[in-house]
Amino acid sequence: MKLLTGLVFCSLVLGVSSQSWFSFLGEAYDGARDMWRAYSDMKEANYKNSDKYFHARGNYDAAQRGPGGAWAAEVISLFSAELR
Repeated sequence: MKLLTGLVFCSLVLGVSSQSWFSFLGEAYDGARDMWRAYSDMKEANYKNSDKYFHARGNYDAAQRGPGGAWAAEVISLFSAELR
């Protein structure tokens, strides 16, 4: 867990070094919201084995937000994979 926390922190610092904190955090928030919307849609659809489609859609939508959204999608994916 300490290694994962360290990797998340390092990726945050490296991602933010190329732009301002405010825009990065705004993109990260919007990317997390995209991931949540995909998760909600998956629960509403309630189809068997549809999780890969909705996960990919959430990642794509979040990554389109910019570096902050791509970072949020990566972090959420790492944590969701660890919880399985």
